[in-house]
Amino acid sequence: MMPARLAFTCGDPAGVGPEIIAAWLAAHPTEAGDVSVIGPAVWLESLATPAQKIPVGLEEFAAIPGQPTGEGALVAWAAMERAAAGCKNDEFSGVVTGPVHKAGLAGIGYGFPGQTEFFAARWGGDPVMAFCGGRLRVVLATWHVPLHQVTRLLGPHLLHRTVAAADTLARSEGIAAPRIGVCGLNPHAGEAGLLGYEEKDFIDPALDHLRKEFPALSSCQPGDTLFARALRGEFDVVIALYHDQGLAPLKTVDFDEAVNVTLGLPHVRTSPDHGTAFGIAGQGKASGRSFANAVTVARRLIKLRSGQ
Repeated sequence: MMPARLAFTCGDPAGVGPEIIAAWLAAHPTEAGDVSVIGPAVWLESLATPAQKIPVGLEEFAAIPGQPTGEGALVAWAAMERAAAGCKNDEFSGVVTGPVHKAGLAGIGYGFPGQTEFFAARWGGDPVMAFCGGRLRVVLATWHVPLHQVTRLLGPHLLHRTVAAADTLARSEGIAAPRIGVCGLNPHAGEAGLLGYEEKDFIDPALDHLRKEFPALSSCQPGDTLFARALRGEFDVVIALYHDQGLAPLKTVDFDEAVNVTLGLPHVRTSPDHGTAFGIAGQGKASGRSFANAVTVARRLIKLRSGQ
């Protein structure tokens, strides 16, 4: 039996997804033979590649770079559906997703805040959003939720799931005993209750309990210095408690290299850690480094899952 192919989805066809995929295929002609590319037929026909081509959407649809449309959003959604179904039936070994336009998808009835939640719904599992591929490894406890809801969500189950994902991410990159640093929620990690009670009252006690399973797990640390400490080698992976707490430093340091990894699901899904970049789409300015790293990380995770 032939090994399952790795699927690439086009993302929003008016964004930079198609061009960074095309650039990767051109730069990796041998590896492209093990890939299935999912996107609009007109674009697929323009690709000179040994990759399998799987068209979705209207046959005559042609996107204009930088000009998102409802039709393009439908193509992006259809590509995700095809990739999700292909992973479930073992046609694909995993998926690397192109960047999508969340507002455009919402406008056509897509009922998820992002792609992470979509694949969790299609495959089952408890997703955790994580990032690697550059100088930092970052795992988010919460992501696409309003800030005022974060405290309510930070219960023992979520913290355990997040810490376990951080441990898995670091081990997937060859770290035998991961040192996991956890950001506090409040300034100065609450300053022993002077600047907030959450760390003292329930986050640190939960972490103390988890330390039996994860011995190199920190207590809550001030978020304004924890990422610098990780860059200096004190921690292997950082847990941020909400979206911008983790992604502001990550994208400052690793904007062109970082990879979005969805952990906790039955199939591998990675993506470049950038958006559709409509403002530069079609101009040859988009960096393909994050996408290339996403392919490398996906293949590494697939290999680990298969026990090779």
